[in-house]
Amino acid sequence: MMLARWAGGLKLSGVSTDVRTLLSGGANRWRMEVGIVARKGSERAVALAEEVRDAVADTSATVWVDAETATALGEPAAGRAVEALADCDLAVAVGGDGTFLFVARNAGDTPIVGVNLGEVGFLNAVSPETAVEAVIAEVEAFARDEMAVREAPRLAAEADEWTSVPAANEVVIQSARRGPGAGIDYEIEVNGSRYAGGHADGVLVATPTGSTAYNLSERGPLVHPAVNGLIVNEMAAADGMPPLVVDADATVTVAVEGVEEVVVASDGRNTATLSAPVEVTVERTSPPMRIAGPPSNFFEALGKLS
Repeated sequence: MMLARWAGGLKLSGVSTDVRTLLSGGANRWRMEVGIVARKGSERAVALAEEVRDAVADTSATVWVDAETATALGEPAAGRAVEALADCDLAVAVGGDGTFLFVARNAGDTPIVGVNLGEVGFLNAVSPETAVEAVIAEVEAFARDEMAVREAPRLAAEADEWTSVPAANEVVIQSARRGPGAGIDYEIEVNGSRYAGGHADGVLVATPTGSTAYNLSERGPLVHPAVNGLIVNEMAAADGMPPLVVDADATVTVAVEGVEEVVVASDGRNTATLSAPVEVTVERTSPPMRIAGPPSNFFEALGKLS
């Protein structure tokens, strides 16, 4: 489904060009909106973001950069809050996979194009040399109602009345500290059936996107992004089961005891401390992460990990 912005502020979806023109009172009032975020502290990313911004400004679309990028460009008054990405028709992340995830946390269901200035680039498929060309191609595709968007799942954890920030990579459930004498006592259920239990540093539930992140460092399996599944991985378990790949719509429940508090982290950045004993449920959530632009080469990116 295509998302578009009417100059008067109404956000519509799935409408034809003729209907757009009729509603807007003429094609000149119809505007696509593009938001650009550069990696913090990177002069190269800021310079490239400026180049992309200027190129988009020469089209019929409106374009802006986030507040930190604008400040780095010496134009603080021109910046906008990253939360405004959720009202855009296209978000552009210039940096590494971390920048892409930062944009995704604020973009809602807005499609994202990633320009790769990092070392690997599982999410950012566009090279710096082709950044302007790739973004302009998406602007033109949007105008034709032909912008292709891929979806990647996100996860959310729940316990009692608390809900986590959505995670694109993984949700981790662990004690406040790891190592000897630490960890949690736990039981894992998948769709109500017991899978594993015992004592471990923690339990990790990852998406295919996140299979190459924290999950991999915990000896979990690599999962191709086309696989419709989730990974359940016990972290340094005393007597654990092998990592398990389950259906993407599975409900994973982790019951924790043996500690006074448990820490739940989304993508390693957004953490919450809950009183234990507690049951934490992890499931797929909406909206999914939406990715525009050329697809990344999963196996080429894997080669950069070695």
